[in-house]
Amino acid sequence: MKYVIMIYGNPGDGRIGEFDPLLREIAESGELIDARALADPVTASTIRLHDGVLAAVEGPFPQGLEHLVAFVVVDCESRDRAAEIAGWFPDAYTAGVEVRPVMGSSGLEM
Repeated sequence: MKYVIMIYGNPGDGRIGEFDPLLREIAESGELIDARALADPVTASTIRLHDGVLAAVEGPFPQGLEHLVAFVVVDCESRDRAAEIAGWFPDAYTAGVEVRPVMGSSGLEM
């Protein structure tokens, strides 16, 4: 089953470099599908319907310090295994790491 692990943190904390050994370990287990760091939230645009018109607002929607900084897609035998992998990331102890099943085109979890 495929899961996306969404890693939240402060984009200025420089932790992305700490991901490399973790990603190597997940890749060696055969569970890694994809992993990407995201650009700084100041480069984001939020698209929203306002007065019946779609409009782009510069910047991310959340106003907190933590933002989605990276995602990892894994193919694991269980949700517990995906949660175990998510717990390896240091951000799980500070800002948070979310685990969510990936849906297939039929609407069922993959």
